[in-house]
Amino acid sequence: MSVSAIEAELSEDERAGLELVRQTGGIHQSDFWKELDVSSRKGSRIVESLVEKELVNREETVYDGHNTYHITPTARDLDFTLLMAGDMLSPFIGEEEVDPNSDAFSQWIMNLAYEQ
Repeated sequence: MSVSAIEAELSEDERAGLELVRQTGGIHQSDFWKELDVSSRKGSRIVESLVEKELVNREETVYDGHNTYHITPTARDLDFTLLMAGDMLSPFIGEEEVDPNSDAFSQWIMNLAYEQ
């Protein structure tokens, strides 16, 4: 089943939880249920459901001196196609500054233009 099909079947609470995790890029479960304004029990059930559907990952961690979980979106939620032009990765990926007059940038833009 595709991610969009799975998401279409989510409850309102699950959809809100998934959106929260995606917006934050990751959140501690102890903050998750507070942000959603649900009980900790209901928050745990939402997270368990999202983990089971492989929409989020959950890792044990210590936060503010307490054991909890850190919830992050799964990697498949990331869309790398926006960084690609044909088979070339954007020259803007990385830590070095890109010269807009460089051959690498020009070639990437040309690939992007020819795709469409």
